[in-house]
Amino acid sequence: MLTMIAITIGLFFAMNIGASGAAASMGISYGAGVVKKRMSLLLCSVAVFLGAWLGGGEVVKTMGSGIVPNGIFSVPIALIVLASSALSLFIANILGIPLSTSEVAVGSVVGAGMVYQSIYVGNLVWIMSFWLLTPIVSFLIGIFASLLLKNKRLQRWMRAPKSVPILSVLVVFMGFFEAFSAGMNNVANAVGPLVGANILSTEKGIFWGGLFVAIGVLLLGHRVLETNGKKITAIRLEEGCIISGTGAGLVTAASIFGIPVPLTQITTSSIIGIGFGKHGKAVLKKSIIVQMLTVWIVSPIVSMILAYTFIQLLIEHDVYPIIVMAGVFISVLGVLSLIKRQSHSMIGPQEAAKE
Repeated sequence: MLTMIAITIGLFFAMNIGASGAAASMGISYGAGVVKKRMSLLLCSVAVFLGAWLGGGEVVKTMGSGIVPNGIFSVPIALIVLASSALSLFIANILGIPLSTSEVAVGSVVGAGMVYQSIYVGNLVWIMSFWLLTPIVSFLIGIFASLLLKNKRLQRWMRAPKSVPILSVLVVFMGFFEAFSAGMNNVANAVGPLVGANILSTEKGIFWGGLFVAIGVLLLGHRVLETNGKKITAIRLEEGCIISGTGAGLVTAASIFGIPVPLTQITTSSIIGIGFGKHGKAVLKKSIIVQMLTVWIVSPIVSMILAYTFIQLLIEHDVYPIIVMAGVFISVLGVLSLIKRQSHSMIGPQEAAKE
């Protein structure tokens, strides 16, 4: 019974990963009118499945046995780890704070390792260094690309009618590549604990996880696609190629090393880098920086606390550590709410000045 519940939660989690994260990959090509909505979702679902199936194995191994020994994962613990990840995202949605799926999943696994005092600290530090390094690299690439796009000869070529078809094909390819990289990296968040607990083999975990991420794109991804493609900001085709290509390249490289990384933060950093190259320091709004740092720090902490608490309560039946963790959890929620209020207070005067 617990095994079926764990599999169900894992695959449902995979669907939500497809709906929220992976579907955004084709947002630029859809927003530019290069491909229609249905075709965007279909291309994304195919790409994300192929990415998981062909290249998701290393990250699955990391999530299943690279952060904590796979002997820690039993069926109940895998269930709790997945439920903690899902609950963390649910709480964040209520508070209006975006969290990273990869960071939430890693935090839940670390919470399980803390209970049994068995964590591969070196591997964890390696993963966290990627979380810090990849957005910085993405930001720098965005600046360099923005400066390169200011070249007058290049601008004349990009504005020529004959260049539009080339750029259109390129932006679709880069979106497909980004969705492929999302499949490589993100499927492990949903099935890694199932593989670690020997509920599924690595091959079956990759297949079913990738399939349900793809299903999530097709069934639930249209709203995220609409938001990312047409409701945030207008991005030129050449800028879209750079943003998608940067995200896809960095995430693919991390996946080869088995490192789960936050694609959303990498993409956001690339967009900020392009804006910085075009408009200078004005694009570095405090609210954006505060939000990104909040996501980076809070994502793993919330899920770690939940996983640790549930395992202590439901499996170890030890109440005393929970009292301490409850205090920490309440403090984290308080900090989240404070940061959200400060972010709104920083945005408010700017919007008022524009009006």
